[in-house]
Amino acid sequence: MEINIRAIVTGASGMVGEGVLHECLLDPQVEAVLVVGRKPCGTVHPKLKEIIHTDFFDISPIADQLIGYNACYFCLGVSSVGMKEPEYYRLTYTLTLNVAQTLSKLNPDTTFCYVSGTGTDSTEKGRFMWARVKGKTENDLMKLPFKQVFAFRPGYMHPTPGLKNTNKYYKYITWMYPLLRWVFPGGVSTLAELGRAMINVTRFGYSKQVIEVIDIKVLAKMG
Repeated sequence: MEINIRAIVTGASGMVGEGVLHECLLDPQVEAVLVVGRKPCGTVHPKLKEIIHTDFFDISPIADQLIGYNACYFCLGVSSVGMKEPEYYRLTYTLTLNVAQTLSKLNPDTTFCYVSGTGTDSTEKGRFMWARVKGKTENDLMKLPFKQVFAFRPGYMHPTPGLKNTNKYYKYITWMYPLLRWVFPGGVSTLAELGRAMINVTRFGYSKQVIEVIDIKVLAKMG
């Protein structure tokens, strides 16, 4: 059954969130988008509203403005490079679960899509700190009373032309994209495919909750 999507997007001032937001604004199936961020995303569109909120560990002051949405595309995240586990855990697991727990109470009929990463450790016992923390985050999100929860595990994401928050180092490697997609089909997608996959998994569901790169490509073609 077709649904009209009303989506909350976080992380829209970063590369991934901006790319997902871009696809939401293009898609006629998405009727409204609410960006929640620490700073303005820099995008203006008739179906876009924005809330600037600096403390994601306490979103109670804006809770009444989050009611009435049926999707959340959670693209907020930090790199683990140079970070000790307690701080990475706080900014990855604690922050994400705090937002998700509040949303699950406000909008239980929500499809929650979490941007994780390829190599995430679902056992929570592996040697890589970031992968354990991401794995626990995925696992505990899936216990929340949402309509659907999906953990997206993208690898290399080819940026969408024209967007302003593309990571600077991408300019050195984007020329390799056609070769990378051919050699590593299970590790390479476009940012546009990620955004379309989130929209389509909200519309149609999927047989798996953990969405690898191959699944992202399948979902992006649905509809």
